[in-house]
Amino acid sequence: MPKYVRLISLLVACSVWSMPKVVHAQALLPHTLQLDGARLEKQGLSLAQEAAQLAQFQQIDLALPRARLATQLAPNNDKVWFLLGGLYLQSKQFDQAITSLKKAQSLNSKNADVLFALGSANFQQKNYQAAAEHYQTGLKLKPNDTEGLFDLGNAYFMLGRMPEAIAQFNKAVDQDKKFWPAINNIGLIKYEQGDKEGAIKQWQLATNIDKQAAEPLLALAVALYVKGDSQQGIAMGASALRIDQRYADLDFLKQNLWGERLLADTKKFLELPGIQAALQERDDSSSSNPGNTQ
Repeated sequence: MPKYVRLISLLVACSVWSMPKVVHAQALLPHTLQLDGARLEKQGLSLAQEAAQLAQFQQIDLALPRARLATQLAPNNDKVWFLLGGLYLQSKQFDQAITSLKKAQSLNSKNADVLFALGSANFQQKNYQAAAEHYQTGLKLKPNDTEGLFDLGNAYFMLGRMPEAIAQFNKAVDQDKKFWPAINNIGLIKYEQGDKEGAIKQWQLATNIDKQAAEPLLALAVALYVKGDSQQGIAMGASALRIDQRYADLDFLKQNLWGERLLADTKKFLELPGIQAALQERDDSSSSNPGNTQ
């Protein structure tokens, strides 16, 4: 990663060599470079805007140096620090993300989105208790935030606080009836608790909301297969993996909070000839269309 010299250091250096030599009995004060704070901040905000635009196109490597420089030019702007923290978060530099986000929080303690981002950084570092605390604080400021409620539910999920997790997921759905990820995760909990029928109902609801959502479709397929509806289960599973083949990776499923019981059943399901055929079909299609990036 390239190093960027602080602009203020360059300006100070310039001020040193621009100062005239001292003359005894000189009446005039030596000239010093005057920094225009408002102008520097304006430049910083412009850089931050460029960084945000680059981030929209996933050009994080280009966005980060601009955001870092922006924080030097506009060090008292909480939004600039929030942007930098978010970019570090996207690039999985979690310690740097937390440092930047805490700076944003110190400048504006009322920004719930900063607290949610701190929660996410801690969650991804598997510090679930700290994540939950940040989400809770953020929700005090923004109590009806759908994703904040969902994220708190996930933190409770990882802490083993299942009734509280389900309560948060239900609150998220109350805010947005079409927010299928929360419905899906209720299904994940129910399956681990042995309530397969309850899980199936949740996943059916999620797939009815979004027919292109691969995760609940695959979970539903596995549950139906285990239940004995093998034909429908295999057909659904093949469809899910055609939508998104990442769900054939057990590690990816574990990252998405799939529990041990569902993972064990899914491992057997993925080994079925019909599912292997669907995966091979997708591989063959990708090989024949090398320019396809989907």
